[in-house]
Amino acid sequence: MVDVWLPYGKAEVCVRIPTRNFLGVIKPVDKLGAPNSGAEIERALKEPVGTETLSDIVKPEHKVAIVVDDATRSAPSNLMVPPILDELAKKYVKDENITVIFGCGTHKKVPREEAVRLLGEDVFNRVGVVSHDCESQDLVYLGKTRKHGTKVYLNRVFAEADVKILTGDIGFHYYAGYGGGRKSVLPAVSGEETIRHNHAMLLQSKAKTGILEENPVHEDMVEAARLAKVDLILNVVMNREGEIVKAFAGDLEEAFCEGVKLVDEMYRVKVYRKAEIVVVSPGGNPADVNLYQAYKGVDNALEVVKRGGVIILVAECTEGHGNQVFYDWMVKFKDLKAVERMIKRNFVLGGHKAYYLMKALRKVQIILVSLMPDYYASNVFRLKTARAVNDALNEAFSITGRKAKVWVMPYGNSTLPEVKASEE
Repeated sequence: MVDVWLPYGKAEVCVRIPTRNFLGVIKPVDKLGAPNSGAEIERALKEPVGTETLSDIVKPEHKVAIVVDDATRSAPSNLMVPPILDELAKKYVKDENITVIFGCGTHKKVPREEAVRLLGEDVFNRVGVVSHDCESQDLVYLGKTRKHGTKVYLNRVFAEADVKILTGDIGFHYYAGYGGGRKSVLPAVSGEETIRHNHAMLLQSKAKTGILEENPVHEDMVEAARLAKVDLILNVVMNREGEIVKAFAGDLEEAFCEGVKLVDEMYRVKVYRKAEIVVVSPGGNPADVNLYQAYKGVDNALEVVKRGGVIILVAECTEGHGNQVFYDWMVKFKDLKAVERMIKRNFVLGGHKAYYLMKALRKVQIILVSLMPDYYASNVFRLKTARAVNDALNEAFSITGRKAKVWVMPYGNSTLPEVKASEE
């Protein structure tokens, strides 16, 4: 027997796999965080990729907009914004001419206490801080994207700033390929119509995790950000512990692509074959706090499971399903085509998880090991359930046969496995 420990909430559970069935553990490459996060960010700002330094770009009279992530992302804005403000101060830009914009996309306004926590009290009290409202009547229209015809409506404060700076972290994303870079314009500070038109393209085959080439969602986001005339981005790549490994500053696309290379190096893992069974943990708390967050592990596990196989999702789900739209769409729609029509007609964030889950269930069976009541897991989300991971494994063997091979993914939400081309 091979014992493999998996993160589960703030603890761990052990899955016991017969040696003859065990293919191995698929996990990211660990990289140490930078010894000094602040110094690493300052280095990136002094050595921008593909553009001038911020000091060369900005003038004393300029109005400056800095876009930061809301609490739904893990970017360390409290570490990223102060060095930017220091650079602006060196060029005598007045604090009253600087606005930090929470790029909420379709999310709710950031409450004051949360804004203070995300930015730090000094930054919050020093410059203007606003939350983007995608339903605002005061958006600025910049024109249509050429390739995909998306009407680009943007936050007025951002659109009218003389200098536009984007901050964030780079990691894998369901349909944009990767987070970071241009996503801090679309969806972060875009109008609802702009976001819906862009996100409806998630139905296209190239709109996938880890893909940028010919990805329509990504292409459209880049074009929108180019229309906005972004001056500089500051993005970071972090390890599993949430430490900054490296920072990237500079041109909207060039600096972003450098960050993407590091994400691939750390989190894209090549394997030699697919398995009949994949046991996946999202990575423990907070990645498995609800099914909405935890599902990402399933999506990545799909890359290495055979059609007709089984994915065992080991996710505590203390907060249940985690998203009302996800729940409502799973209740309302029984047919994948109906979900696709709804996404095209009226995309709502959360509905995409229903689409991905229903699509996954056409390929595999999913057994959930969690605290979620069976009624919801089975009747609403159409999952099999087990109280313990080894019970789930026995059930998986009864479905796939006792000779079935098994991969284990302990950090499924951040690991993108891919089968070598010759083996696919």
